Amino acid sequence: MNHTPPHPPTVLVLRALGLGDLLAGVPALRGIRRAFPGHRILLAQPPGLTEPALATGAVDAVFPAEAPGRAVPSLTHWTGPPPDLAIDLHGNGPESRDALAAVRPRRLLAHACPDGPPWQARAHERDRWCAFLDAYGIRADPLDLRLPRPGTRSRAPGAVVVHPGAASGARRWPGERFAAVVRCLRAAGHHVVLTGGPGEEALVRSVAERGGQRAGDVLAGGLPYQELSALVAEASLVLSGDTGLAHLAVAHGTPSVTLFGPVSPRLWGPPPNPRHLALWKPGPPGDPHGRTPDARLLRIRSEEVAAACLTLLRPVRGGARPAGPEAAHVH
Repeated sequence: MNHTPPHPPTVLVLRALGLGDLLAGVPALRGIRRAFPGHRILLAQPPGLTEPALATGAVDAVFPAEAPGRAVPSLTHWTGPPPDLAIDLHGNGPESRDALAAVRPRRLLAHACPDGPPWQARAHERDRWCAFLDAYGIRADPLDLRLPRPGTRSRAPGAVVVHPGAASGARRWPGERFAAVVRCLRAAGHHVVLTGGPGEEALVRSVAERGGQRAGDVLAGGLPYQELSALVAEASLVLSGDTGLAHLAVAHGTPSVTLFGPVSPRLWGPPPNPRHLALWKPGPPGDPHGRTPDARLLRIRSEEVAAACLTLLRPVRGGARPAGPEAAHVH
C-alpha cells in the first residue's frame, strides 16, 4: 500500500523584477500566503533575489525567471504539473499573463484576464497590488511589509549608510552632491559607510574620495544579501535614491531619507511615518529608466538633504518628528 502523501497544491506567482519591486510586493505576497496556507507558493523571479524572497516568510521557493530590463521572462522551463493557481504580480499586459498561461494553470489571476480588475495607474505600488488581490477576494494589507531581523551581525552597527547608486541614470543623484552630504555628516560626528552594487565601484570610490571616507568604510561591488540586510537593519539612517536599498530600510524600520526624481513618492515612496523622509520636487513625471539624472532630482540641493538627514539623526521624543528641513518636499 502506497502511503506517499500527495503533493500539496501549488501557487505560482510572477514578479520577476528587482529588489525594490520584490519588497514593495511583500504585502501582496503575504496576502496570498494567508489565503492559501496549505499551498506551496513559488515565486517566479531572478534567482539572485532568493534570500530576500524567502526572508519574507510568504514564499516557499523561488522558480528562476529573469529577462533583461523589466521585460517579461519566459516560464517554458517549468517541468512540474500545472500549478493550481497562477497570479500575475508582474504587470498589467498580455505578455505577463501569457507567460503564466503557458504553464497551463488551473486558474489564472491577472489584470489582462477577462475577469481582471482595472489597472490603477495612479495608485501606490503596494496599494495597487493589494487592491488587485482584493478584487479576487484575497485580503492583503499594504502596510504588512516589515522583514525580520537578519541573523548576521552588521559590519558597522549604528552607521549612516549612504548608497549613491541606482539602476538607471534618471534616479542617480550626482555623486559630488552625495559627497557633500557625507562631509557634512562626518563633520557632525556621524560614522558613514558607503555601499554600492555590482558595476558601481567607480561611483562609490569617487564619492568616498570627495567625502573623505576611509577605505574600510567603503563597501562597493555588492554585499551578499544577509550582510546588506544586517547593515541596513542596524544602521542609524539610510540615505539613497529611489532604489532597492530605500525599500530595505523601510522593511527593517530604519530611518531613511530617499531622493525622488522622475517618479513621485506617492507611487513608490515609503508609507507615512516620521522615520522616513521622501524628498521630491513636484513636476510632470519623467522616465524612470532614462540615462541622465531627472530634472526634478537635480533640483534637490545638498544642503536640504544634509538637513533632512540630521533631522532624523536627532532623537525624536514622544513619537513626534522635529521640524523638517526648509524647502524639502516630504510626502
